[in-house]
Amino acid sequence: MSYEVLARPLRVAILTVSDTRTFETDKGGNKVQEFLEQADHIVADRKIVIDDYDEIRNTMIPWCNDESIDVIISTGGTGIAKRDVTIEAANSLYEKHIPGFGEIFRYLSYTEDIGTKAMASRAEAGVNNNTLMFSVPGSVGAVTLAMSKLIIPEMAHLVREITK
Repeated sequence: MSYEVLARPLRVAILTVSDTRTFETDKGGNKVQEFLEQADHIVADRKIVIDDYDEIRNTMIPWCNDESIDVIISTGGTGIAKRDVTIEAANSLYEKHIPGFGEIFRYLSYTEDIGTKAMASRAEAGVNNNTLMFSVPGSVGAVTLAMSKLIIPEMAHLVREITK
């Protein structure tokens, strides 16, 4: 299938949600940055916040309102533990949901990575104010799967669709 995509690097903000990670120990966030740089996209900003609904929202909202940021990729806080609130925070911002991302991510996680444990993943995507948003688990395996199979191949196309 051939379709037109943006012919420019995308500007991406990376958010790691974790009570324990630092930039040195954030393997998932580092992997996101590595994939973006290999694909010639620009890391416009990168932050780590604790698993807290308001902190997550208060980080995402300015990025959504910054016209220079095309995409937000968050890692962590997507499971079913009590402290996992990334999805609730992101959902509160979505103007449009992209359910296919989470559906395909869980399918690929099931078939290629973690088997039936994939059912506990709440990875998803949506749009706020012309900003494409992805929320993925923080493990290196999950990030690698999401970035290599879904996000990098489709990100420019999705941004073009959102902004046309």
